[in-house]
Amino acid sequence: MFERLETLPPDPILGVTAAYRADPDPRKIDLGVGVYRNESGSTPIPAAVREAERRLLESQATKTYVGPAGNLEFNQRIVEMALGTGLAAALRERTSTIQTVGGCGALRIGAELLRAAAPDAVIHVSDPTWANHEPLVGSCGLLLKRYPYYDAGSRGVDFDRLLQHLERVPQGDVVLLHACCHNPTGADLDAGQWAAVAELLERRGLIPFVDLAYQGFGDDLEADVAGLRALAGRVPTLLLAISCSKNFGLYRERAGALAIVASNAATARAIATHQARTARRMYSMPPDHGAAIAARVMEEASLRAAWLSELAGMVARMKALRALLAGRLAARRPDRDFSWLVRHRGMFSLLGMDSAQVARLRELEHVYVPPDGRINLAGVSEDNVDRVADAILRVTGTR
Repeated sequence: MFERLETLPPDPILGVTAAYRADPDPRKIDLGVGVYRNESGSTPIPAAVREAERRLLESQATKTYVGPAGNLEFNQRIVEMALGTGLAAALRERTSTIQTVGGCGALRIGAELLRAAAPDAVIHVSDPTWANHEPLVGSCGLLLKRYPYYDAGSRGVDFDRLLQHLERVPQGDVVLLHACCHNPTGADLDAGQWAAVAELLERRGLIPFVDLAYQGFGDDLEADVAGLRALAGRVPTLLLAISCSKNFGLYRERAGALAIVASNAATARAIATHQARTARRMYSMPPDHGAAIAARVMEEASLRAAWLSELAGMVARMKALRALLAGRLAARRPDRDFSWLVRHRGMFSLLGMDSAQVARLRELEHVYVPPDGRINLAGVSEDNVDRVADAILRVTGTR
């Protein structure tokens, strides 16, 4: 049966981790896979999340199925956190939410629903975008195209070209947007740019599909979704994929949600049936554990306050690491501008390396990043920052 299958190349991101683990050099540094790391290099479970899990296990009386729509309390609270309680309430009758197998499941179910509703629609993704966006979304059979997003010269958003491209996109096409902490560039739209994008999408009849993977990881829970809320309050239809992996530290629990805002309540009720059927045909029921933990953290005031404090600490650490690396690079090359590292948000920025330089970084310096040169700042530390700065400058020929 399977003898005709050929061995596939490693995943561009997960393969970096495998290569790092196989490297016997004690100086090796992993700046690849997209997980938060603390000062000791581990990915911790937030204390509030651990306490919520303890309380959940003490009170939980059954492990029976939760149904295709998942944990309904989680669905309500995660949408309220994303949209704000006021806007979520205003849109409640027009919103259909399903718990999914992580943010990836939300993206895939959203793509399947788009294909069912509009099989000729095109999904436009940013150039560049997260390495798994195109496989996840494109595997449903819809055509994908890229829109300009990143200006490598300024290390910022190429906003004029972005708008020019979207002005030419046919009505009814879908635009995949990163809500915050753009992966892999770290360059986000500002408030004025979000407002301009919202106006254009509404005027042109385009459908936003927003990937919210890092709420609270850029600045805070509110600031990180200001653009999303501007969109949701304006356009008639919006898809929102939410992940709890980073902000709740629930990576392996695969807790996520897909919320779809429809033009009217009747359409939202129809969407709910298609969400449930799509999930039923793909994996039947979602896992409840992570969603139940997140729901409890969001519900109980003491847990929520503790969690927000921990989240703020993670954000402060990532911003400090950005400033630390930028300072060490600037000290070595004062003729160059590294302030873009500080301006970016979230865990990621692009180093501006080509594939040959990335290979040399791995082979000669034992510093591991994905093929696109994306660096995970959470992997930088006081102990390794000088090695990282020296390696980057040696490989790019600027040391």
